[in-house]
Amino acid sequence: MQHEPIQPKPLGPGSHIRVVAPSRSLAVISTEARSIADRRFAEMGLTLSFGEHVEASDQFDSTTIENRVDDLHAAFADSTVDGILTVIGGHNSNQMLPYLDWELIGSNPKAFCGYSDITALSCAIHAHTGLVTYSGPDYSTFGVQRHFERTRRWFVDALFHPARREVEHSDTWSDDPWFLDQDDRTVRSTDGPWVLSPGNASGRLIGGNLCTLSLLQGTEHMPGLDSSVLFLEDDHLSFPANFDRQLTSLSQQPGFAGVRAVLIGRFQVEAGMTRAMLQQIVGSNRALADVPVVANLDFGHTDPLLTIPVGGQARVVATADGCTLDIE
Repeated sequence: MQHEPIQPKPLGPGSHIRVVAPSRSLAVISTEARSIADRRFAEMGLTLSFGEHVEASDQFDSTTIENRVDDLHAAFADSTVDGILTVIGGHNSNQMLPYLDWELIGSNPKAFCGYSDITALSCAIHAHTGLVTYSGPDYSTFGVQRHFERTRRWFVDALFHPARREVEHSDTWSDDPWFLDQDDRTVRSTDGPWVLSPGNASGRLIGGNLCTLSLLQGTEHMPGLDSSVLFLEDDHLSFPANFDRQLTSLSQQPGFAGVRAVLIGRFQVEAGMTRAMLQQIVGSNRALADVPVVANLDFGHTDPLLTIPVGGQARVVATADGCTLDIE
C-alpha cells in the first residue's frame, strides 16, 4: 500500500538536530572531522544533540540492534527534535527494520537524512509511513574541510527551503579519501550528465544506494516502484558486472513496469565504470527500453553530494544536448 506523502517541517535557524548511528558508530569519526562538522552546524544556526548510544562500538564498528532502535525511536519521539541526521553509512541498518515502531515514526514526522547504507531506513520509513525522507549528507560529510560549499547549499535548499527547483549540475567533483588528509585533495572536471536514453518523465523519487535498496526486495519494507523516478548509486565495491546484475534484479521486481525514469549517480574511480560500459548495461536491459536514463549525476559516494527527497517529486527532460532535472 502506498501512503500519501507527508512533508516534514522545514528546518531553519534554531532547529534542533539529533545525530544517531543506525550503522557505524560515531567512534569511527575523527576529532578533527567532528570539530569541523560541529562548527558548520553552528554557522547554520542549528543545535546538535547526540543519541545515547552513538559512540558505542563493537567489532563491526556498530552496536546492538536494541541500542540503535532505541536511539532512533527516542529521536522521533522527542518533541524538541526537528530533524534527524545519521552519523555515517555502514552495512547493517536493515537489521533494525523488524523492530521499528512505524506508528511512532509516522505520528512524529520530521526530517531524516543520510545516505549509502541508510537507504534501507529512508526507503522503509517512506514505504511504511509516507514520510518524505532525504538521501543526502550525513554528520560525517559535514566534516569535509574543502570543496564542501555546493553540498552544504543543496542540503539547505532541500531541508530549509523545500520547493521545486532545477538542479544545477556541478562541473567539478572529487573522489579522494578526504578523511585521511583534509589538505591533499584532487578536484576533477566532469563532462556533465550522461544521457544514456533520452526522454521526458515525472514521478515520485525512490532510491539511494542500489545494493542496499536490493536488500529490501521481497520484504514489506520495499517502497512501491509504480510511477517512480528511480535514483541509484553505488560505491567503489560495485564493479560494472555487479552493478549490472543488481540493476537487472531491480528491473525484475513487481511494479518496475511503472518506473518512469532512472537517474544514476556518479561512480567512484575505483569502480572502473565507463560511459560505454554503462551504456551497454542500460541498452541490454529490455525493461529500460522506453525509459529515460541519465547517469553521472551529482550524488553517490563522491563530492559534491546532492540532497534528494525520497518520496518527493522529480521532472526529467533528457535530450542529446543534456539533461534538465527539477526536484521537489
